[in-house]
This record gives sequence, C-alpha cells and structure tokens, in this order.
Amino acid sequence: MTRTDLLAALDADQAHHIAFLQEFVRAPSPNPPGDTQLAAKVVLRYLSARGVPASVVAPRADLPNVVSDFEGAHPGPRLIFNGHMDVFPVGAADGWTRDPWSGDIADGHMHGRGVTDMKAGTAASIIAYTYLHERRQALNGSLGLTAVSDEETGGCWGSRWLLQNDTRWHGDCMINAEPGGISTIRFAEKGTLRLTFTVKTAGAHGAYLHKSESASRIAASLICELAAIEDMSPKLPPELVNYLAQPDVCAAADAAMGPGAAAIIARPTLNIGTIHAGLKVNMIPDSCAFEADIRIPMGLSTQDVMDKVLALCARHPQVSVAVQEAASNPSASSAHDHPMVGILARNAQSVTGVRPLALPSLGATDCKFWRYQHIPAFIFGPTPKNMAAPNESVDIGEFLAVIKTHALAAWEFLGGDPV
Repeated sequence: MTRTDLLAALDADQAHHIAFLQEFVRAPSPNPPGDTQLAAKVVLRYLSARGVPASVVAPRADLPNVVSDFEGAHPGPRLIFNGHMDVFPVGAADGWTRDPWSGDIADGHMHGRGVTDMKAGTAASIIAYTYLHERRQALNGSLGLTAVSDEETGGCWGSRWLLQNDTRWHGDCMINAEPGGISTIRFAEKGTLRLTFTVKTAGAHGAYLHKSESASRIAASLICELAAIEDMSPKLPPELVNYLAQPDVCAAADAAMGPGAAAIIARPTLNIGTIHAGLKVNMIPDSCAFEADIRIPMGLSTQDVMDKVLALCARHPQVSVAVQEAASNPSASSAHDHPMVGILARNAQSVTGVRPLALPSLGATDCKFWRYQHIPAFIFGPTPKNMAAPNESVDIGEFLAVIKTHALAAWEFLGGDPV
C-alpha cells in the first residue's frame, strides 16, 4: 500500500467528499448559542458509514465532541487531527444572497455559514482520517480525531476540556485546518487580552465644566495613550526575526491576510471595540466604560502588556481596569522549522503546485491549547472567503486539496512512503 494508492482513492471519491461537506453545512451550529448536536450527528453518521468507530464526549449535552483514534501496525508517534463544528451566528441574514444554511454549490464554490470557518477544514480532516483508518496496517504510531464544540467562545467545553481531562488527545503533534489559505502553514498565533476600563467622575450640567471633569474626555485621553502598546517590541530569536523579514514571507502574509498584515504580524495591536458614556448631549458624563482588545504576538508576555496598561492608567486616578479572564489567552507558537512544516509543505506542493510558507496567525484558534501543552500544532486550511461575513463560501478545489494534504502529511508522519 503506497502514497499513490491513497491519493488515487481520495481522488476517486471526490463526489462523496463534497456531499459530506454539504450535509455538514446544512446542519446549523451557530455559536451562540453553540448547540452542535445536529452537526455531530452528521459526523457520526459519516464515520459509521465508513466503518470507523467513534464516541461522543459531552461535558455539556448540547456541546458534544466527536472523538476517535486508532493504532497502526507498529509503534511510532501519535498525531492528532482537530477541527471545530460550531460556527459564527448569521444574525439577521442581511446581505446574504442565499439561505445561509443552504450548502449551495455555484461557480466552483460551496456557500453557507461556517463553510470556511471551519466546516470545510473539519470535514477535510474527518475524511482524511477515515482513509487513513482504512490503511492503518501500513502505518506506525497512532492517529486521533477530535471534532469539537465551543471553539468560537473559548473552548471551555471543547478542545481545552479534552486536553485537560484526557491525555489521550495530547499526542506528539497536531494538525488543524482552520482557514489560513493554501499558500500558508500557520505555526503561531497572537494572544488575546480583553480589558474593560471604567471612568468615574462627579458629572454636571454640560455648561458647568468647572464643576466636574468629563468621564468621556478622560477615556478619550487614555485611549490615545494606550496606543503606546503598539510600540512594544517582542523578544524573538534572531533567526525567527530574519525569517519573518524575508520578502517572500512578507508577501505571503499580505496575500493571505490582506495588505499590511506583514507589518503587524509580530507586533502588538490595540482595538477599542466598545465605548459607552453619557445620558444626554448637554450633560457632563459621570461615567464612561470602554473595552479594549489587545492582540499579543509571540515574544511578548501578557504581564508585560498589563504592566504597561497599569502604568498608563495610573496617570488617571478616575480609571479602573478589569481583565475579561474568559476571553484572554497568552500567545502560542511552535517552531517555524518543525519537521511537520516541511511535511505539510512538500505534500501541499505535490497537490497544488504551490509550496506554502510558514506564518503566524493574527486570530486565535484551538491550536493554542496544544501549544500550551508544548505539543507542536500547525494549520493548513482553505482561504477564508467572507469568513464571519455574508455570503461565506469555500473553493471546492481548495477543500479537496486540504483533504489530500492532510491525508498525505499524516501518512508520511506515521511512516508511510514520502512524497
């Protein structure tokens, strides 16, 4: 049994792969509320039809996690596939030209909420897993599958719960198919620090500025001062600094995440997401609350950033700040030159003709929970077409390429013949 045989089998069943993804998309799983029971049933039916044993781990009944694993014929490393079943909500569906849960296929794309983030990627890993399960006697080591809930709201009942409660899902390496684009492999992601600032003053009539400071003006001054966070420099190894400065790496970052991404990929950023102040235009506000979303790159600690924040707040005794603990996580990274990066790159190139480059991600994924356990974790997934926006879609050709890349990379990592 060879790599060529595996690839031929995957190519022969493309219609079945597409049908599975379509059924998966048509099982709504918006988060909030986060209920993934319908999506999990689709996954379980597919695995059962392929003769693959699976079980459900559900610390909450409405948030099931579908898991499976198998042993190869000989001892070897353990690899984990991970993907999530929950997706962003649709909202009022304004701007959608199709039913968000249609799974419609047109112009080489499949349409629907969550098809990019990340049902196409999760389906790709599930499909790859079943073909490797069928060929397990040709492999060394073991492979695990975790199709989880709760990624969009922090992973408390999904990946984080699995890793905290069962070391079986740790492994020696993890592959994920979040939407990163088939020209990139993601080896790191920024941390998130979410803060709530509250400003309190006496307040007064709008014409009597001599009687009270304005909470909103104090907040505005502090917001401008907080921009100094973006000038903080992370401490990175010189070889990584040199790698990220390479022109082809910068070009890949801008192509995958939009022009300008390369400039901030290893820098902290500040976003003021909400501001609430005042009751009436001719009243001096006695309170103002605003929320900050700070993204922390590898090489910079959460404590470093908090020290800076607290020093800035100390200039304004009217200000208090609280950390949104449930929504805050440190940055997470794996080696940009780990052997799995080379394995994914070689196999992706053999499938697509393009060799992907290793990049950090701007957004957060469940990969961080493996990296916190010192387990290398990497992303290779489709292009984020309208992710979290109306008319979300995925290129079907890219979906099929991700299936093959995940299957072939796992095949090589677990002792199969290489590309």
